[in-house]
Amino acid sequence: MSGSSSGSYVVRFNLHQRVEHFITMVVFALLCLTGLPQKFYTHGWAQGLVHVFGGVDATRWIHRVCGLILAFSTVIHFGGAIAGMLSRKMGFTMVPSKKDFEDAIQQLRYYLGATDKHPQYDRYTYKEKFEYWGLVFGNVIMVITGFALFFPVQAASLLPGQIIPAAKVAHSNEGLMAFLVITVWHIFNAHLNPDVFPFDTSMFTGKVSRERYEHEHPLELARLEGRVPAEHGGAPAVHGKREVG
Repeated sequence: MSGSSSGSYVVRFNLHQRVEHFITMVVFALLCLTGLPQKFYTHGWAQGLVHVFGGVDATRWIHRVCGLILAFSTVIHFGGAIAGMLSRKMGFTMVPSKKDFEDAIQQLRYYLGATDKHPQYDRYTYKEKFEYWGLVFGNVIMVITGFALFFPVQAASLLPGQIIPAAKVAHSNEGLMAFLVITVWHIFNAHLNPDVFPFDTSMFTGKVSRERYEHEHPLELARLEGRVPAEHGGAPAVHGKREVG
């Protein structure tokens, strides 16, 4: 895990995480730009995009190459995460816990005016975990169905032939859902949220102001600075080396 604090800002993401996010962002954008036109091929905008990429064959090959990169990066991501957890250099910070469900309920009560107490978040909020695991399972579906469509003869020789049209439907619909989740859920929380509007630069610079961290992730900030909020008494747990700078 990354992290540091200097009093004015917190380093939330290290270089590896920022590079990984950038590659995923570019690959995902290309997959959408080359995949959605194939789903909605009868529409004028779809035909225009296909033309921009050099025709149907070129569009399909760009989509396939990006799919292979996505599959490879997914394996690398989980390989690194598992290795980090086994070596105890990394905590299970992205795994949903009982507190996440309690935070979700408290957040709803806060929005409804039933309480004036805002949930106290650690490194990741329940919303971030929900989005992360949703995209993870979506990636798994996209990769498996993508390979089935890329190698239909081999897939049909190992599994019933009906797997090919089923994979096409699943791949197409999951791709559309992933696009909508990113454009509606992620873009809002990362850029249109009043707390960060008009643009959250943390995933590109790695840094977040201490003031914002105190508001969004008070439990982690308390742990980084060697203190624990009064309502969370006891020794802070160490989830990995972090830096506040």
